[in-house]
Amino acid sequence: MSTEARPKSIGGDSKIKAGLIWFNGRLVPQEEAKVSVLTHALHYGTSIFEGLRAYETPKGPAVFRLQEHTERFFHSARVMRFEMPFGPEAINQAILEVVRANGYRSCYIRPLAWMGAHTLGVNPLPNNPAEVMVAAWEWGTYLGDEAVRKGARLITSSWARFPANVMPGKAKVGGNYVNSALARMEAHQAGADEALLLDKEGFIAEGSGENIFFFRGGVLYAIEHSVNLMGITRDTVITLARDLGYEVREVRATRDQLYMADEAFMVGTAAEVTPISYLDHRPIGTGEAGPHTLRLRAAYMEVVQGKNPRYEGWLTYV
Repeated sequence: MSTEARPKSIGGDSKIKAGLIWFNGRLVPQEEAKVSVLTHALHYGTSIFEGLRAYETPKGPAVFRLQEHTERFFHSARVMRFEMPFGPEAINQAILEVVRANGYRSCYIRPLAWMGAHTLGVNPLPNNPAEVMVAAWEWGTYLGDEAVRKGARLITSSWARFPANVMPGKAKVGGNYVNSALARMEAHQAGADEALLLDKEGFIAEGSGENIFFFRGGVLYAIEHSVNLMGITRDTVITLARDLGYEVREVRATRDQLYMADEAFMVGTAAEVTPISYLDHRPIGTGEAGPHTLRLRAAYMEVVQGKNPRYEGWLTYV
């Protein structure tokens, strides 16, 4: 696909323009990637997905931590008891093919598997093999450039993150994200950029789609895994922070500990490393993006853009 024909980035309420989509084993235009209105996942949320990014590097576009994302995709499939028609290597190749076929230099990538229209009872088993697609589109800064420069404003949501015996929070299951969508809508209605969700005991869980970190006294605190997703970007940031000489501690924390933090930030494939400037109308530290956070963001961006050879192994070139 030529540069002129390349789909443009999404923004605001505009429709996602994903160009060619890998749909059950073949590339088709977005308009032809269709599913039945009787699809089980549409009615009951029985889908799994991943979110990856490809970045422009000096050696061409590269997907960041492809193997880890695909591994998590198949772990989610196991949790949901999906019968997957394609193996991990086929999904890896589909991801690379979509980036290549659309001529992207950098993009966001969405693999998705779902229970199809073979049955519409609540129980999708047996005889309901999963269907799979991989789409990608150009996508800039998740919460906007201003959130990176000045820090994002968060509010604590009235919606708590569900406990582990209610929903499989360690899997990226589509139905889980109703919880996130409600929290995010509530945050926007209140004039905030993002929501902070607590667990049933009142400890910090995560954002609507991001893991949370904070600095205090020069120590970096990572919110430990309780009900929150085991983030690949989170793991990346912990590794980078330790390599930069920071002490990193994994903790359970309450939201008032964030009020008292020197700096705070959130991470995720979409969010990358985004500073937090305010929580519940209280400034975090100076109320601006902090120097340690910006240092980590710069280090992260160097890695994903192929400018730090030490972490070359995290990149898969298209």
